[in-house]
Amino acid sequence: MKAHSSLRDPLDGHHSAVWDKRADHWDHASMPGLGRIADAVVRQAGPISNRDVLDLGAGSGQLALQLAGEARSVMAVDFSAVMLGRLKEKAAELGIDNIETVHSSIEKLDLPADSIDVVVSNYALHHLTDPEKAKVVARAARWLRPGGVLVIGDMMFSIRGGSADRRIIASKVAQLARRGPGGWWRIVKNSWRFVIAKDECPASLESWKDMLGAAGFNVVCAERVVAEGGVVGGRLPDL
Repeated sequence: MKAHSSLRDPLDGHHSAVWDKRADHWDHASMPGLGRIADAVVRQAGPISNRDVLDLGAGSGQLALQLAGEARSVMAVDFSAVMLGRLKEKAAELGIDNIETVHSSIEKLDLPADSIDVVVSNYALHHLTDPEKAKVVARAARWLRPGGVLVIGDMMFSIRGGSADRRIIASKVAQLARRGPGGWWRIVKNSWRFVIAKDECPASLESWKDMLGAAGFNVVCAERVVAEGGVVGGRLPDL
């Protein structure tokens, strides 16, 4: 049985085209840290039996497919139609029929208040600026029912951060430098992405905790899973 599909305002332009091109090899990329963080997000989402789940930046379904087996429903949101196509193919192969795919940017997504029980995201929100991240967290608080849970896995360091963040960056640069010319090229590319173009804007673990607290969440987890990435989660008060 196929995953259900609906269409909302997609994000057009360069970024969605880039991710459409990455879809063919995304599932086969060698990123063990990414998988470890995804597993931590699923674990921290807690018991989700009979709950409605929203996956922001779902890609080809790394979180959504794991959660669908227990959840009542999963809404998988991504601005790459090709990524969502991969997700639907995999859902059909697994006989999963409770995933709805939504083609939309995270920033443009709008849902009714009190309509979701759990919101998750993995390695998607670092593409947003810090003010945009804070808006997404605040909107998630509005979409969630009382007692609802938000869990975010992502790069969690800041280019402008303190000594701990500088150590993370220095360690990654050293690892790449040891790879020779290919690693040196990655250093140049990453410097462009993070510092000049600002295509990626990771926030520190502490910044994420502050954003969740400001939106009314009680922070229930904040853990560094790999050197540059971690998971933060919060719960809204029950009525």
